[in-house]
Formats: sequence, C-alpha cells, structure tokens
Amino acid sequence: MIKRIAQTAGFTGLLAALLLTLLQSFWVAPLILQAETFENAPAATEVAHEHAEGAAAHSHDAEAWEPEDGWQRVLSTTGGNLVVAVGFALMLAGLYTLRAPTRTAQGLLWGLAGYATFVLAPTMGLPPELPGTAAADLAQRQIWWIGTAASTAAGIALLVFGRNWLLKVLGAAILAVPHVIGAPQPEVHSMLAPEALEAQFKIASHLTNVAFWLALGLISAWLFRRNRDDHYAA
Repeated sequence: MIKRIAQTAGFTGLLAALLLTLLQSFWVAPLILQAETFENAPAATEVAHEHAEGAAAHSHDAEAWEPEDGWQRVLSTTGGNLVVAVGFALMLAGLYTLRAPTRTAQGLLWGLAGYATFVLAPTMGLPPELPGTAAADLAQRQIWWIGTAASTAAGIALLVFGRNWLLKVLGAAILAVPHVIGAPQPEVHSMLAPEALEAQFKIASHLTNVAFWLALGLISAWLFRRNRDDHYAA
C-alpha cells in the first residue's frame, strides 16, 4: 500500500508540476513580469546615515535573493511546483485508500474538490495579487488561509459523504464560517499595476490552477487504479 501511494504521488506530482510550470511560463509569469515593471518604476535610492566625523557611512540596501529572469526563475518555479504537486498527490493517494475511485474519471471530481479547497475558497477572501499590491499582515493571512482550506475540506466531505441531511446542513455551515468571519484586509487597498492587468492575472491564476488540479486528480486516479490492478494480477 505504501509503495502504491508513493508511486502514484511521485509520477502524478511530476507530470502535474510540469504542466503547471508550462502554463505559468506562457501565461502567468509574463503578467508578473509586467507588474514588476510598475513596482520597480521609481528609482531606488540608497539611504545613508552619516555619524560623527570620521565614522563610515552605511546603507540599508540589502535585499533577499530572488531568481533572475530566465532559467533561474523557471528552475525555481519548477522545483516549487514539484514539491507542492507531490504533496497534494500524496494527499489524494492517501484518500484513495479510504475511498478508491471505481473509474478514472472520478479523479476529476477529486481534482475539483482540491481546487475548491485550496484555491477557490481561499481566493474568495484573498485573491491572487500581483507585485506592488497592498496586503494585510502575512501571519494573519496564513492563519485565515489554513482555516478556510480546513473548513472547506470538512464542509465538502460532509456534503458529499454525509448520510443524513443534518450532516449536509452542518457541512454547508462549515463552508460559510471563514467567509462570515472575513479575510484580513490591508488598511488601505492600493496597487501599482493597472486594474486590467490585475483582472487578467486573477483569471490566469484560476484557470492554470483548474488545469493543474484536474490533471492531478485524473492522473492520480488512473495510476492508483492501474497499480492496484497490477497488484491483484500479481
């Protein structure tokens, strides 16, 4: 069983990560690069503090390392996507051991559930943001995101697998809780990129994630059923 889960997750994560990187490279990344031109438009000035006579001046211009445009950015994006994709594929394969798909096409439903849990529901309160967009405190956003994903997963599970209407009603209520609470928002909403570019980025982010999750669900279901059939045949 562990071998089946690992094989399913490994191959599924690799293929889904390559697909996601390809879509991001041709659709999402150009929008981010375009937004970065607005973010970096003002000339950066180096702040120096002069101390007593004879003391050396120093400046605060240190920035965190980030990959350069080209192969460094593509390679780092691929690596990040691979880690995330394998993690999600492990989750799906583990769930299949509890409720195995009877048909490969059922993987699409699992993929849609994953998209709703980890993309659609969280972005209803915290939409995808381009560089240069004002945002609330990172820790608060992370807490809300995790709570929203957990609530969505529990709500969908109760709605789909609940055996009576009370459980289904409870599932619907759990789905609504994080949105009733509301996502943390910045004190002032502002962005450097044009609104049209922001709208394109949101659409591109959602569609690439839909494709990623559908591929993740479909490939994982096919591989899990194939490995199970090979096991029984052996």
